[in-house]
Amino acid sequence: MGNSDSGFCISTFCAIATAAYVYTVVRQVTEGCYAGCWAIALGTLGCPLYFWGCPGCCGLLLCCSLCLYYVTVGRRVEWLSMHGRAVLVTGCDSGFGHALAKLLGELGVTVFAGVLDASGPGAQQLKEHGSKDLQVLQLDVTDHSQIEQAHRYICAQVGEDGLWGLVNNAGILGYTADGEIQPITAYRRCMDVNFLSAVKMCQVFLPLLRRSRGRIVNISSMAGEMPIPMFSPYGASKAALSIFSSALRLELAGWGVKVATIHPAGFRTSIFRSSEAGSRYQDKLLNSLSSDTREDYGEAYISSLLDCPSKMSDQLPDDLSPVLEDMRHALLSVHPEPLYSPGQTAWLFPFLYHLCPTAVSDFIIPRLFKFTDSLPAGLRMN
Repeated sequence: MGNSDSGFCISTFCAIATAAYVYTVVRQVTEGCYAGCWAIALGTLGCPLYFWGCPGCCGLLLCCSLCLYYVTVGRRVEWLSMHGRAVLVTGCDSGFGHALAKLLGELGVTVFAGVLDASGPGAQQLKEHGSKDLQVLQLDVTDHSQIEQAHRYICAQVGEDGLWGLVNNAGILGYTADGEIQPITAYRRCMDVNFLSAVKMCQVFLPLLRRSRGRIVNISSMAGEMPIPMFSPYGASKAALSIFSSALRLELAGWGVKVATIHPAGFRTSIFRSSEAGSRYQDKLLNSLSSDTREDYGEAYISSLLDCPSKMSDQLPDDLSPVLEDMRHALLSVHPEPLYSPGQTAWLFPFLYHLCPTAVSDFIIPRLFKFTDSLPAGLRMN
């Protein structure tokens, strides 16, 4: 029995090590030109070693070697010249967009910072930032007339040089609640802001981007890669944006326009606080539910959901630099990557979700992403 258990442990270790090695090779091939070349070379070396030696040990050794190379050499960056490049960033009132607009302005890039409210505090901070290369534009990405107005203005500014970059950053979280009790308007709103507006922005500005053979950077989310309870409208809209971005990347390759998608993990931004008054939303939820559904969930449970965004925000890091570094890399590096996953768990959780059997992930995910201790009324009675 002891030998059998030992053999099972060794086999399991070998399988895990080999899977980690294969995954690392694939990840490097897809995410970086230079690291990808070395990944292929190590993969070629790894095949005979796998069959001639101990699969697990060889897999672990090569995986560690590749990870060490990637950390020390593989992410060495060649930057483009900043001179004459213009970038449009949406959603600059706060969060990632606000920080990116300041960063690009400081680097000497001409920045058109689109804001939802040109008279709001975020817009005023950008105007007072002191960068001559930063221009604030009124731009509600769901308003086609404002998009067209911004397009005409930017065309006049960039001329024949075209627009180098478009960063579709504007987005909303909406409200956290079970998918069944979310009003259909919540789904429409998330799809409109997070997905359809990005599609419209790409369609309008791509002629300018083709002139410069520039970049599109779409800010998706880890929630678009894996299911997160209470995030149905948000996750669905971000999943749509991710698939659109991947298809667009293939379609625009022949034009020389590169498309990158960024899937951040959770960071503390105003997206968790930008909501209407909680009591009004609670009333809206209750009024939209059928009598049976209202009875099953109960008012106490729905009330407990209103504090979820602030509780989530308190647990998240407020250092946005991992996202900003990836945004900058996607826009201004010689060799941008197709996919970025800033944040400690941004690639790990989706990877485990796709790797694990459904029964396992269905058990783990609700426990990892538990935002309220309350239970629906119908479940408390069981």
